[in-house]
Amino acid sequence: MHVVIMGCGRVGASLAAALERLGHEVAVIDKNQQAFRRLGSDFHGQQITGVGFDRGVLIEAGIERAGAFAAVSSGDNSNIISARVARETFGVEHVVARIYDHKRAAVYERLGIPTVATVPWTTDRFLRTLLPDGVAAAWRDPSGNVAIMQLPLNEGWFGHSVRNLEQESGARVAFIMRVGTAVLPNSKSVLQEGDTVYVAAKSGTVSDVTSVAQRAPEEEG
Repeated sequence: MHVVIMGCGRVGASLAAALERLGHEVAVIDKNQQAFRRLGSDFHGQQITGVGFDRGVLIEAGIERAGAFAAVSSGDNSNIISARVARETFGVEHVVARIYDHKRAAVYERLGIPTVATVPWTTDRFLRTLLPDGVAAAWRDPSGNVAIMQLPLNEGWFGHSVRNLEQESGARVAFIMRVGTAVLPNSKSVLQEGDTVYVAAKSGTVSDVTSVAQRAPEEEG
C-alpha cells in the first residue's frame, strides 16, 4: 500500500520507518527540508518539501493512489486541514490526524476524521507496557476524558455485587462478558467466576481502579 505522511518529526519519521519495514511504499511531506534527516539513510521513500494540505504537494506525494494518510505535524490546524483534504478531495480511505489539544478531538471526530489525542495515546502505551496484566483502554472518548477497559479482577471479587466494585473502585461497570455473551449489569448483579468485566473510568484514575480490582475486597455490609 502507498502511504503518505505529513510531518517528519519524531513520530512521522518513526512511522515512516515502521511502514517501510512492513513492506509499504511511503512518501513523507514536511515544510522543513532539514527534517528529513530524521529518516536516516535506510529510508527509500519519497521526501517532498512543502505544505501538507497543498493539493499540488499531495499529488506529488502520490495521494491519488494512496491507501492511507497520516497527519502528524506539530500543528493541530495543519493536521486536520490536510486530513480533510486527503479524505474529502482525494477519497483516501484510511486517514488519521494527530491532535495535541484533546478538547478539539470531539469536533474533528464529528467531521469523520479519526484523531489520536497525544496524551491519552501515550498514557495507554505506558500502561500497556508497565502494568503486569497489560491494562489499557479498549475505547476512549474523543476528548480523552473517559476510558473503557477490561479490568482484571482478584478472584475474591466473585460473589460480590457490581455495586460494591463500583463503590470501591470509583469506576462504572459498563458490561460483563459471561459465557460468551455481553451482559448489561445493574446494581443488584453479582460477579461470577469466569466473568470478563469492562469498566468506564476517568482518565488518570486507571492505575487506582486497577489496584482496587487486583486486591481482595472488603466484606460487603
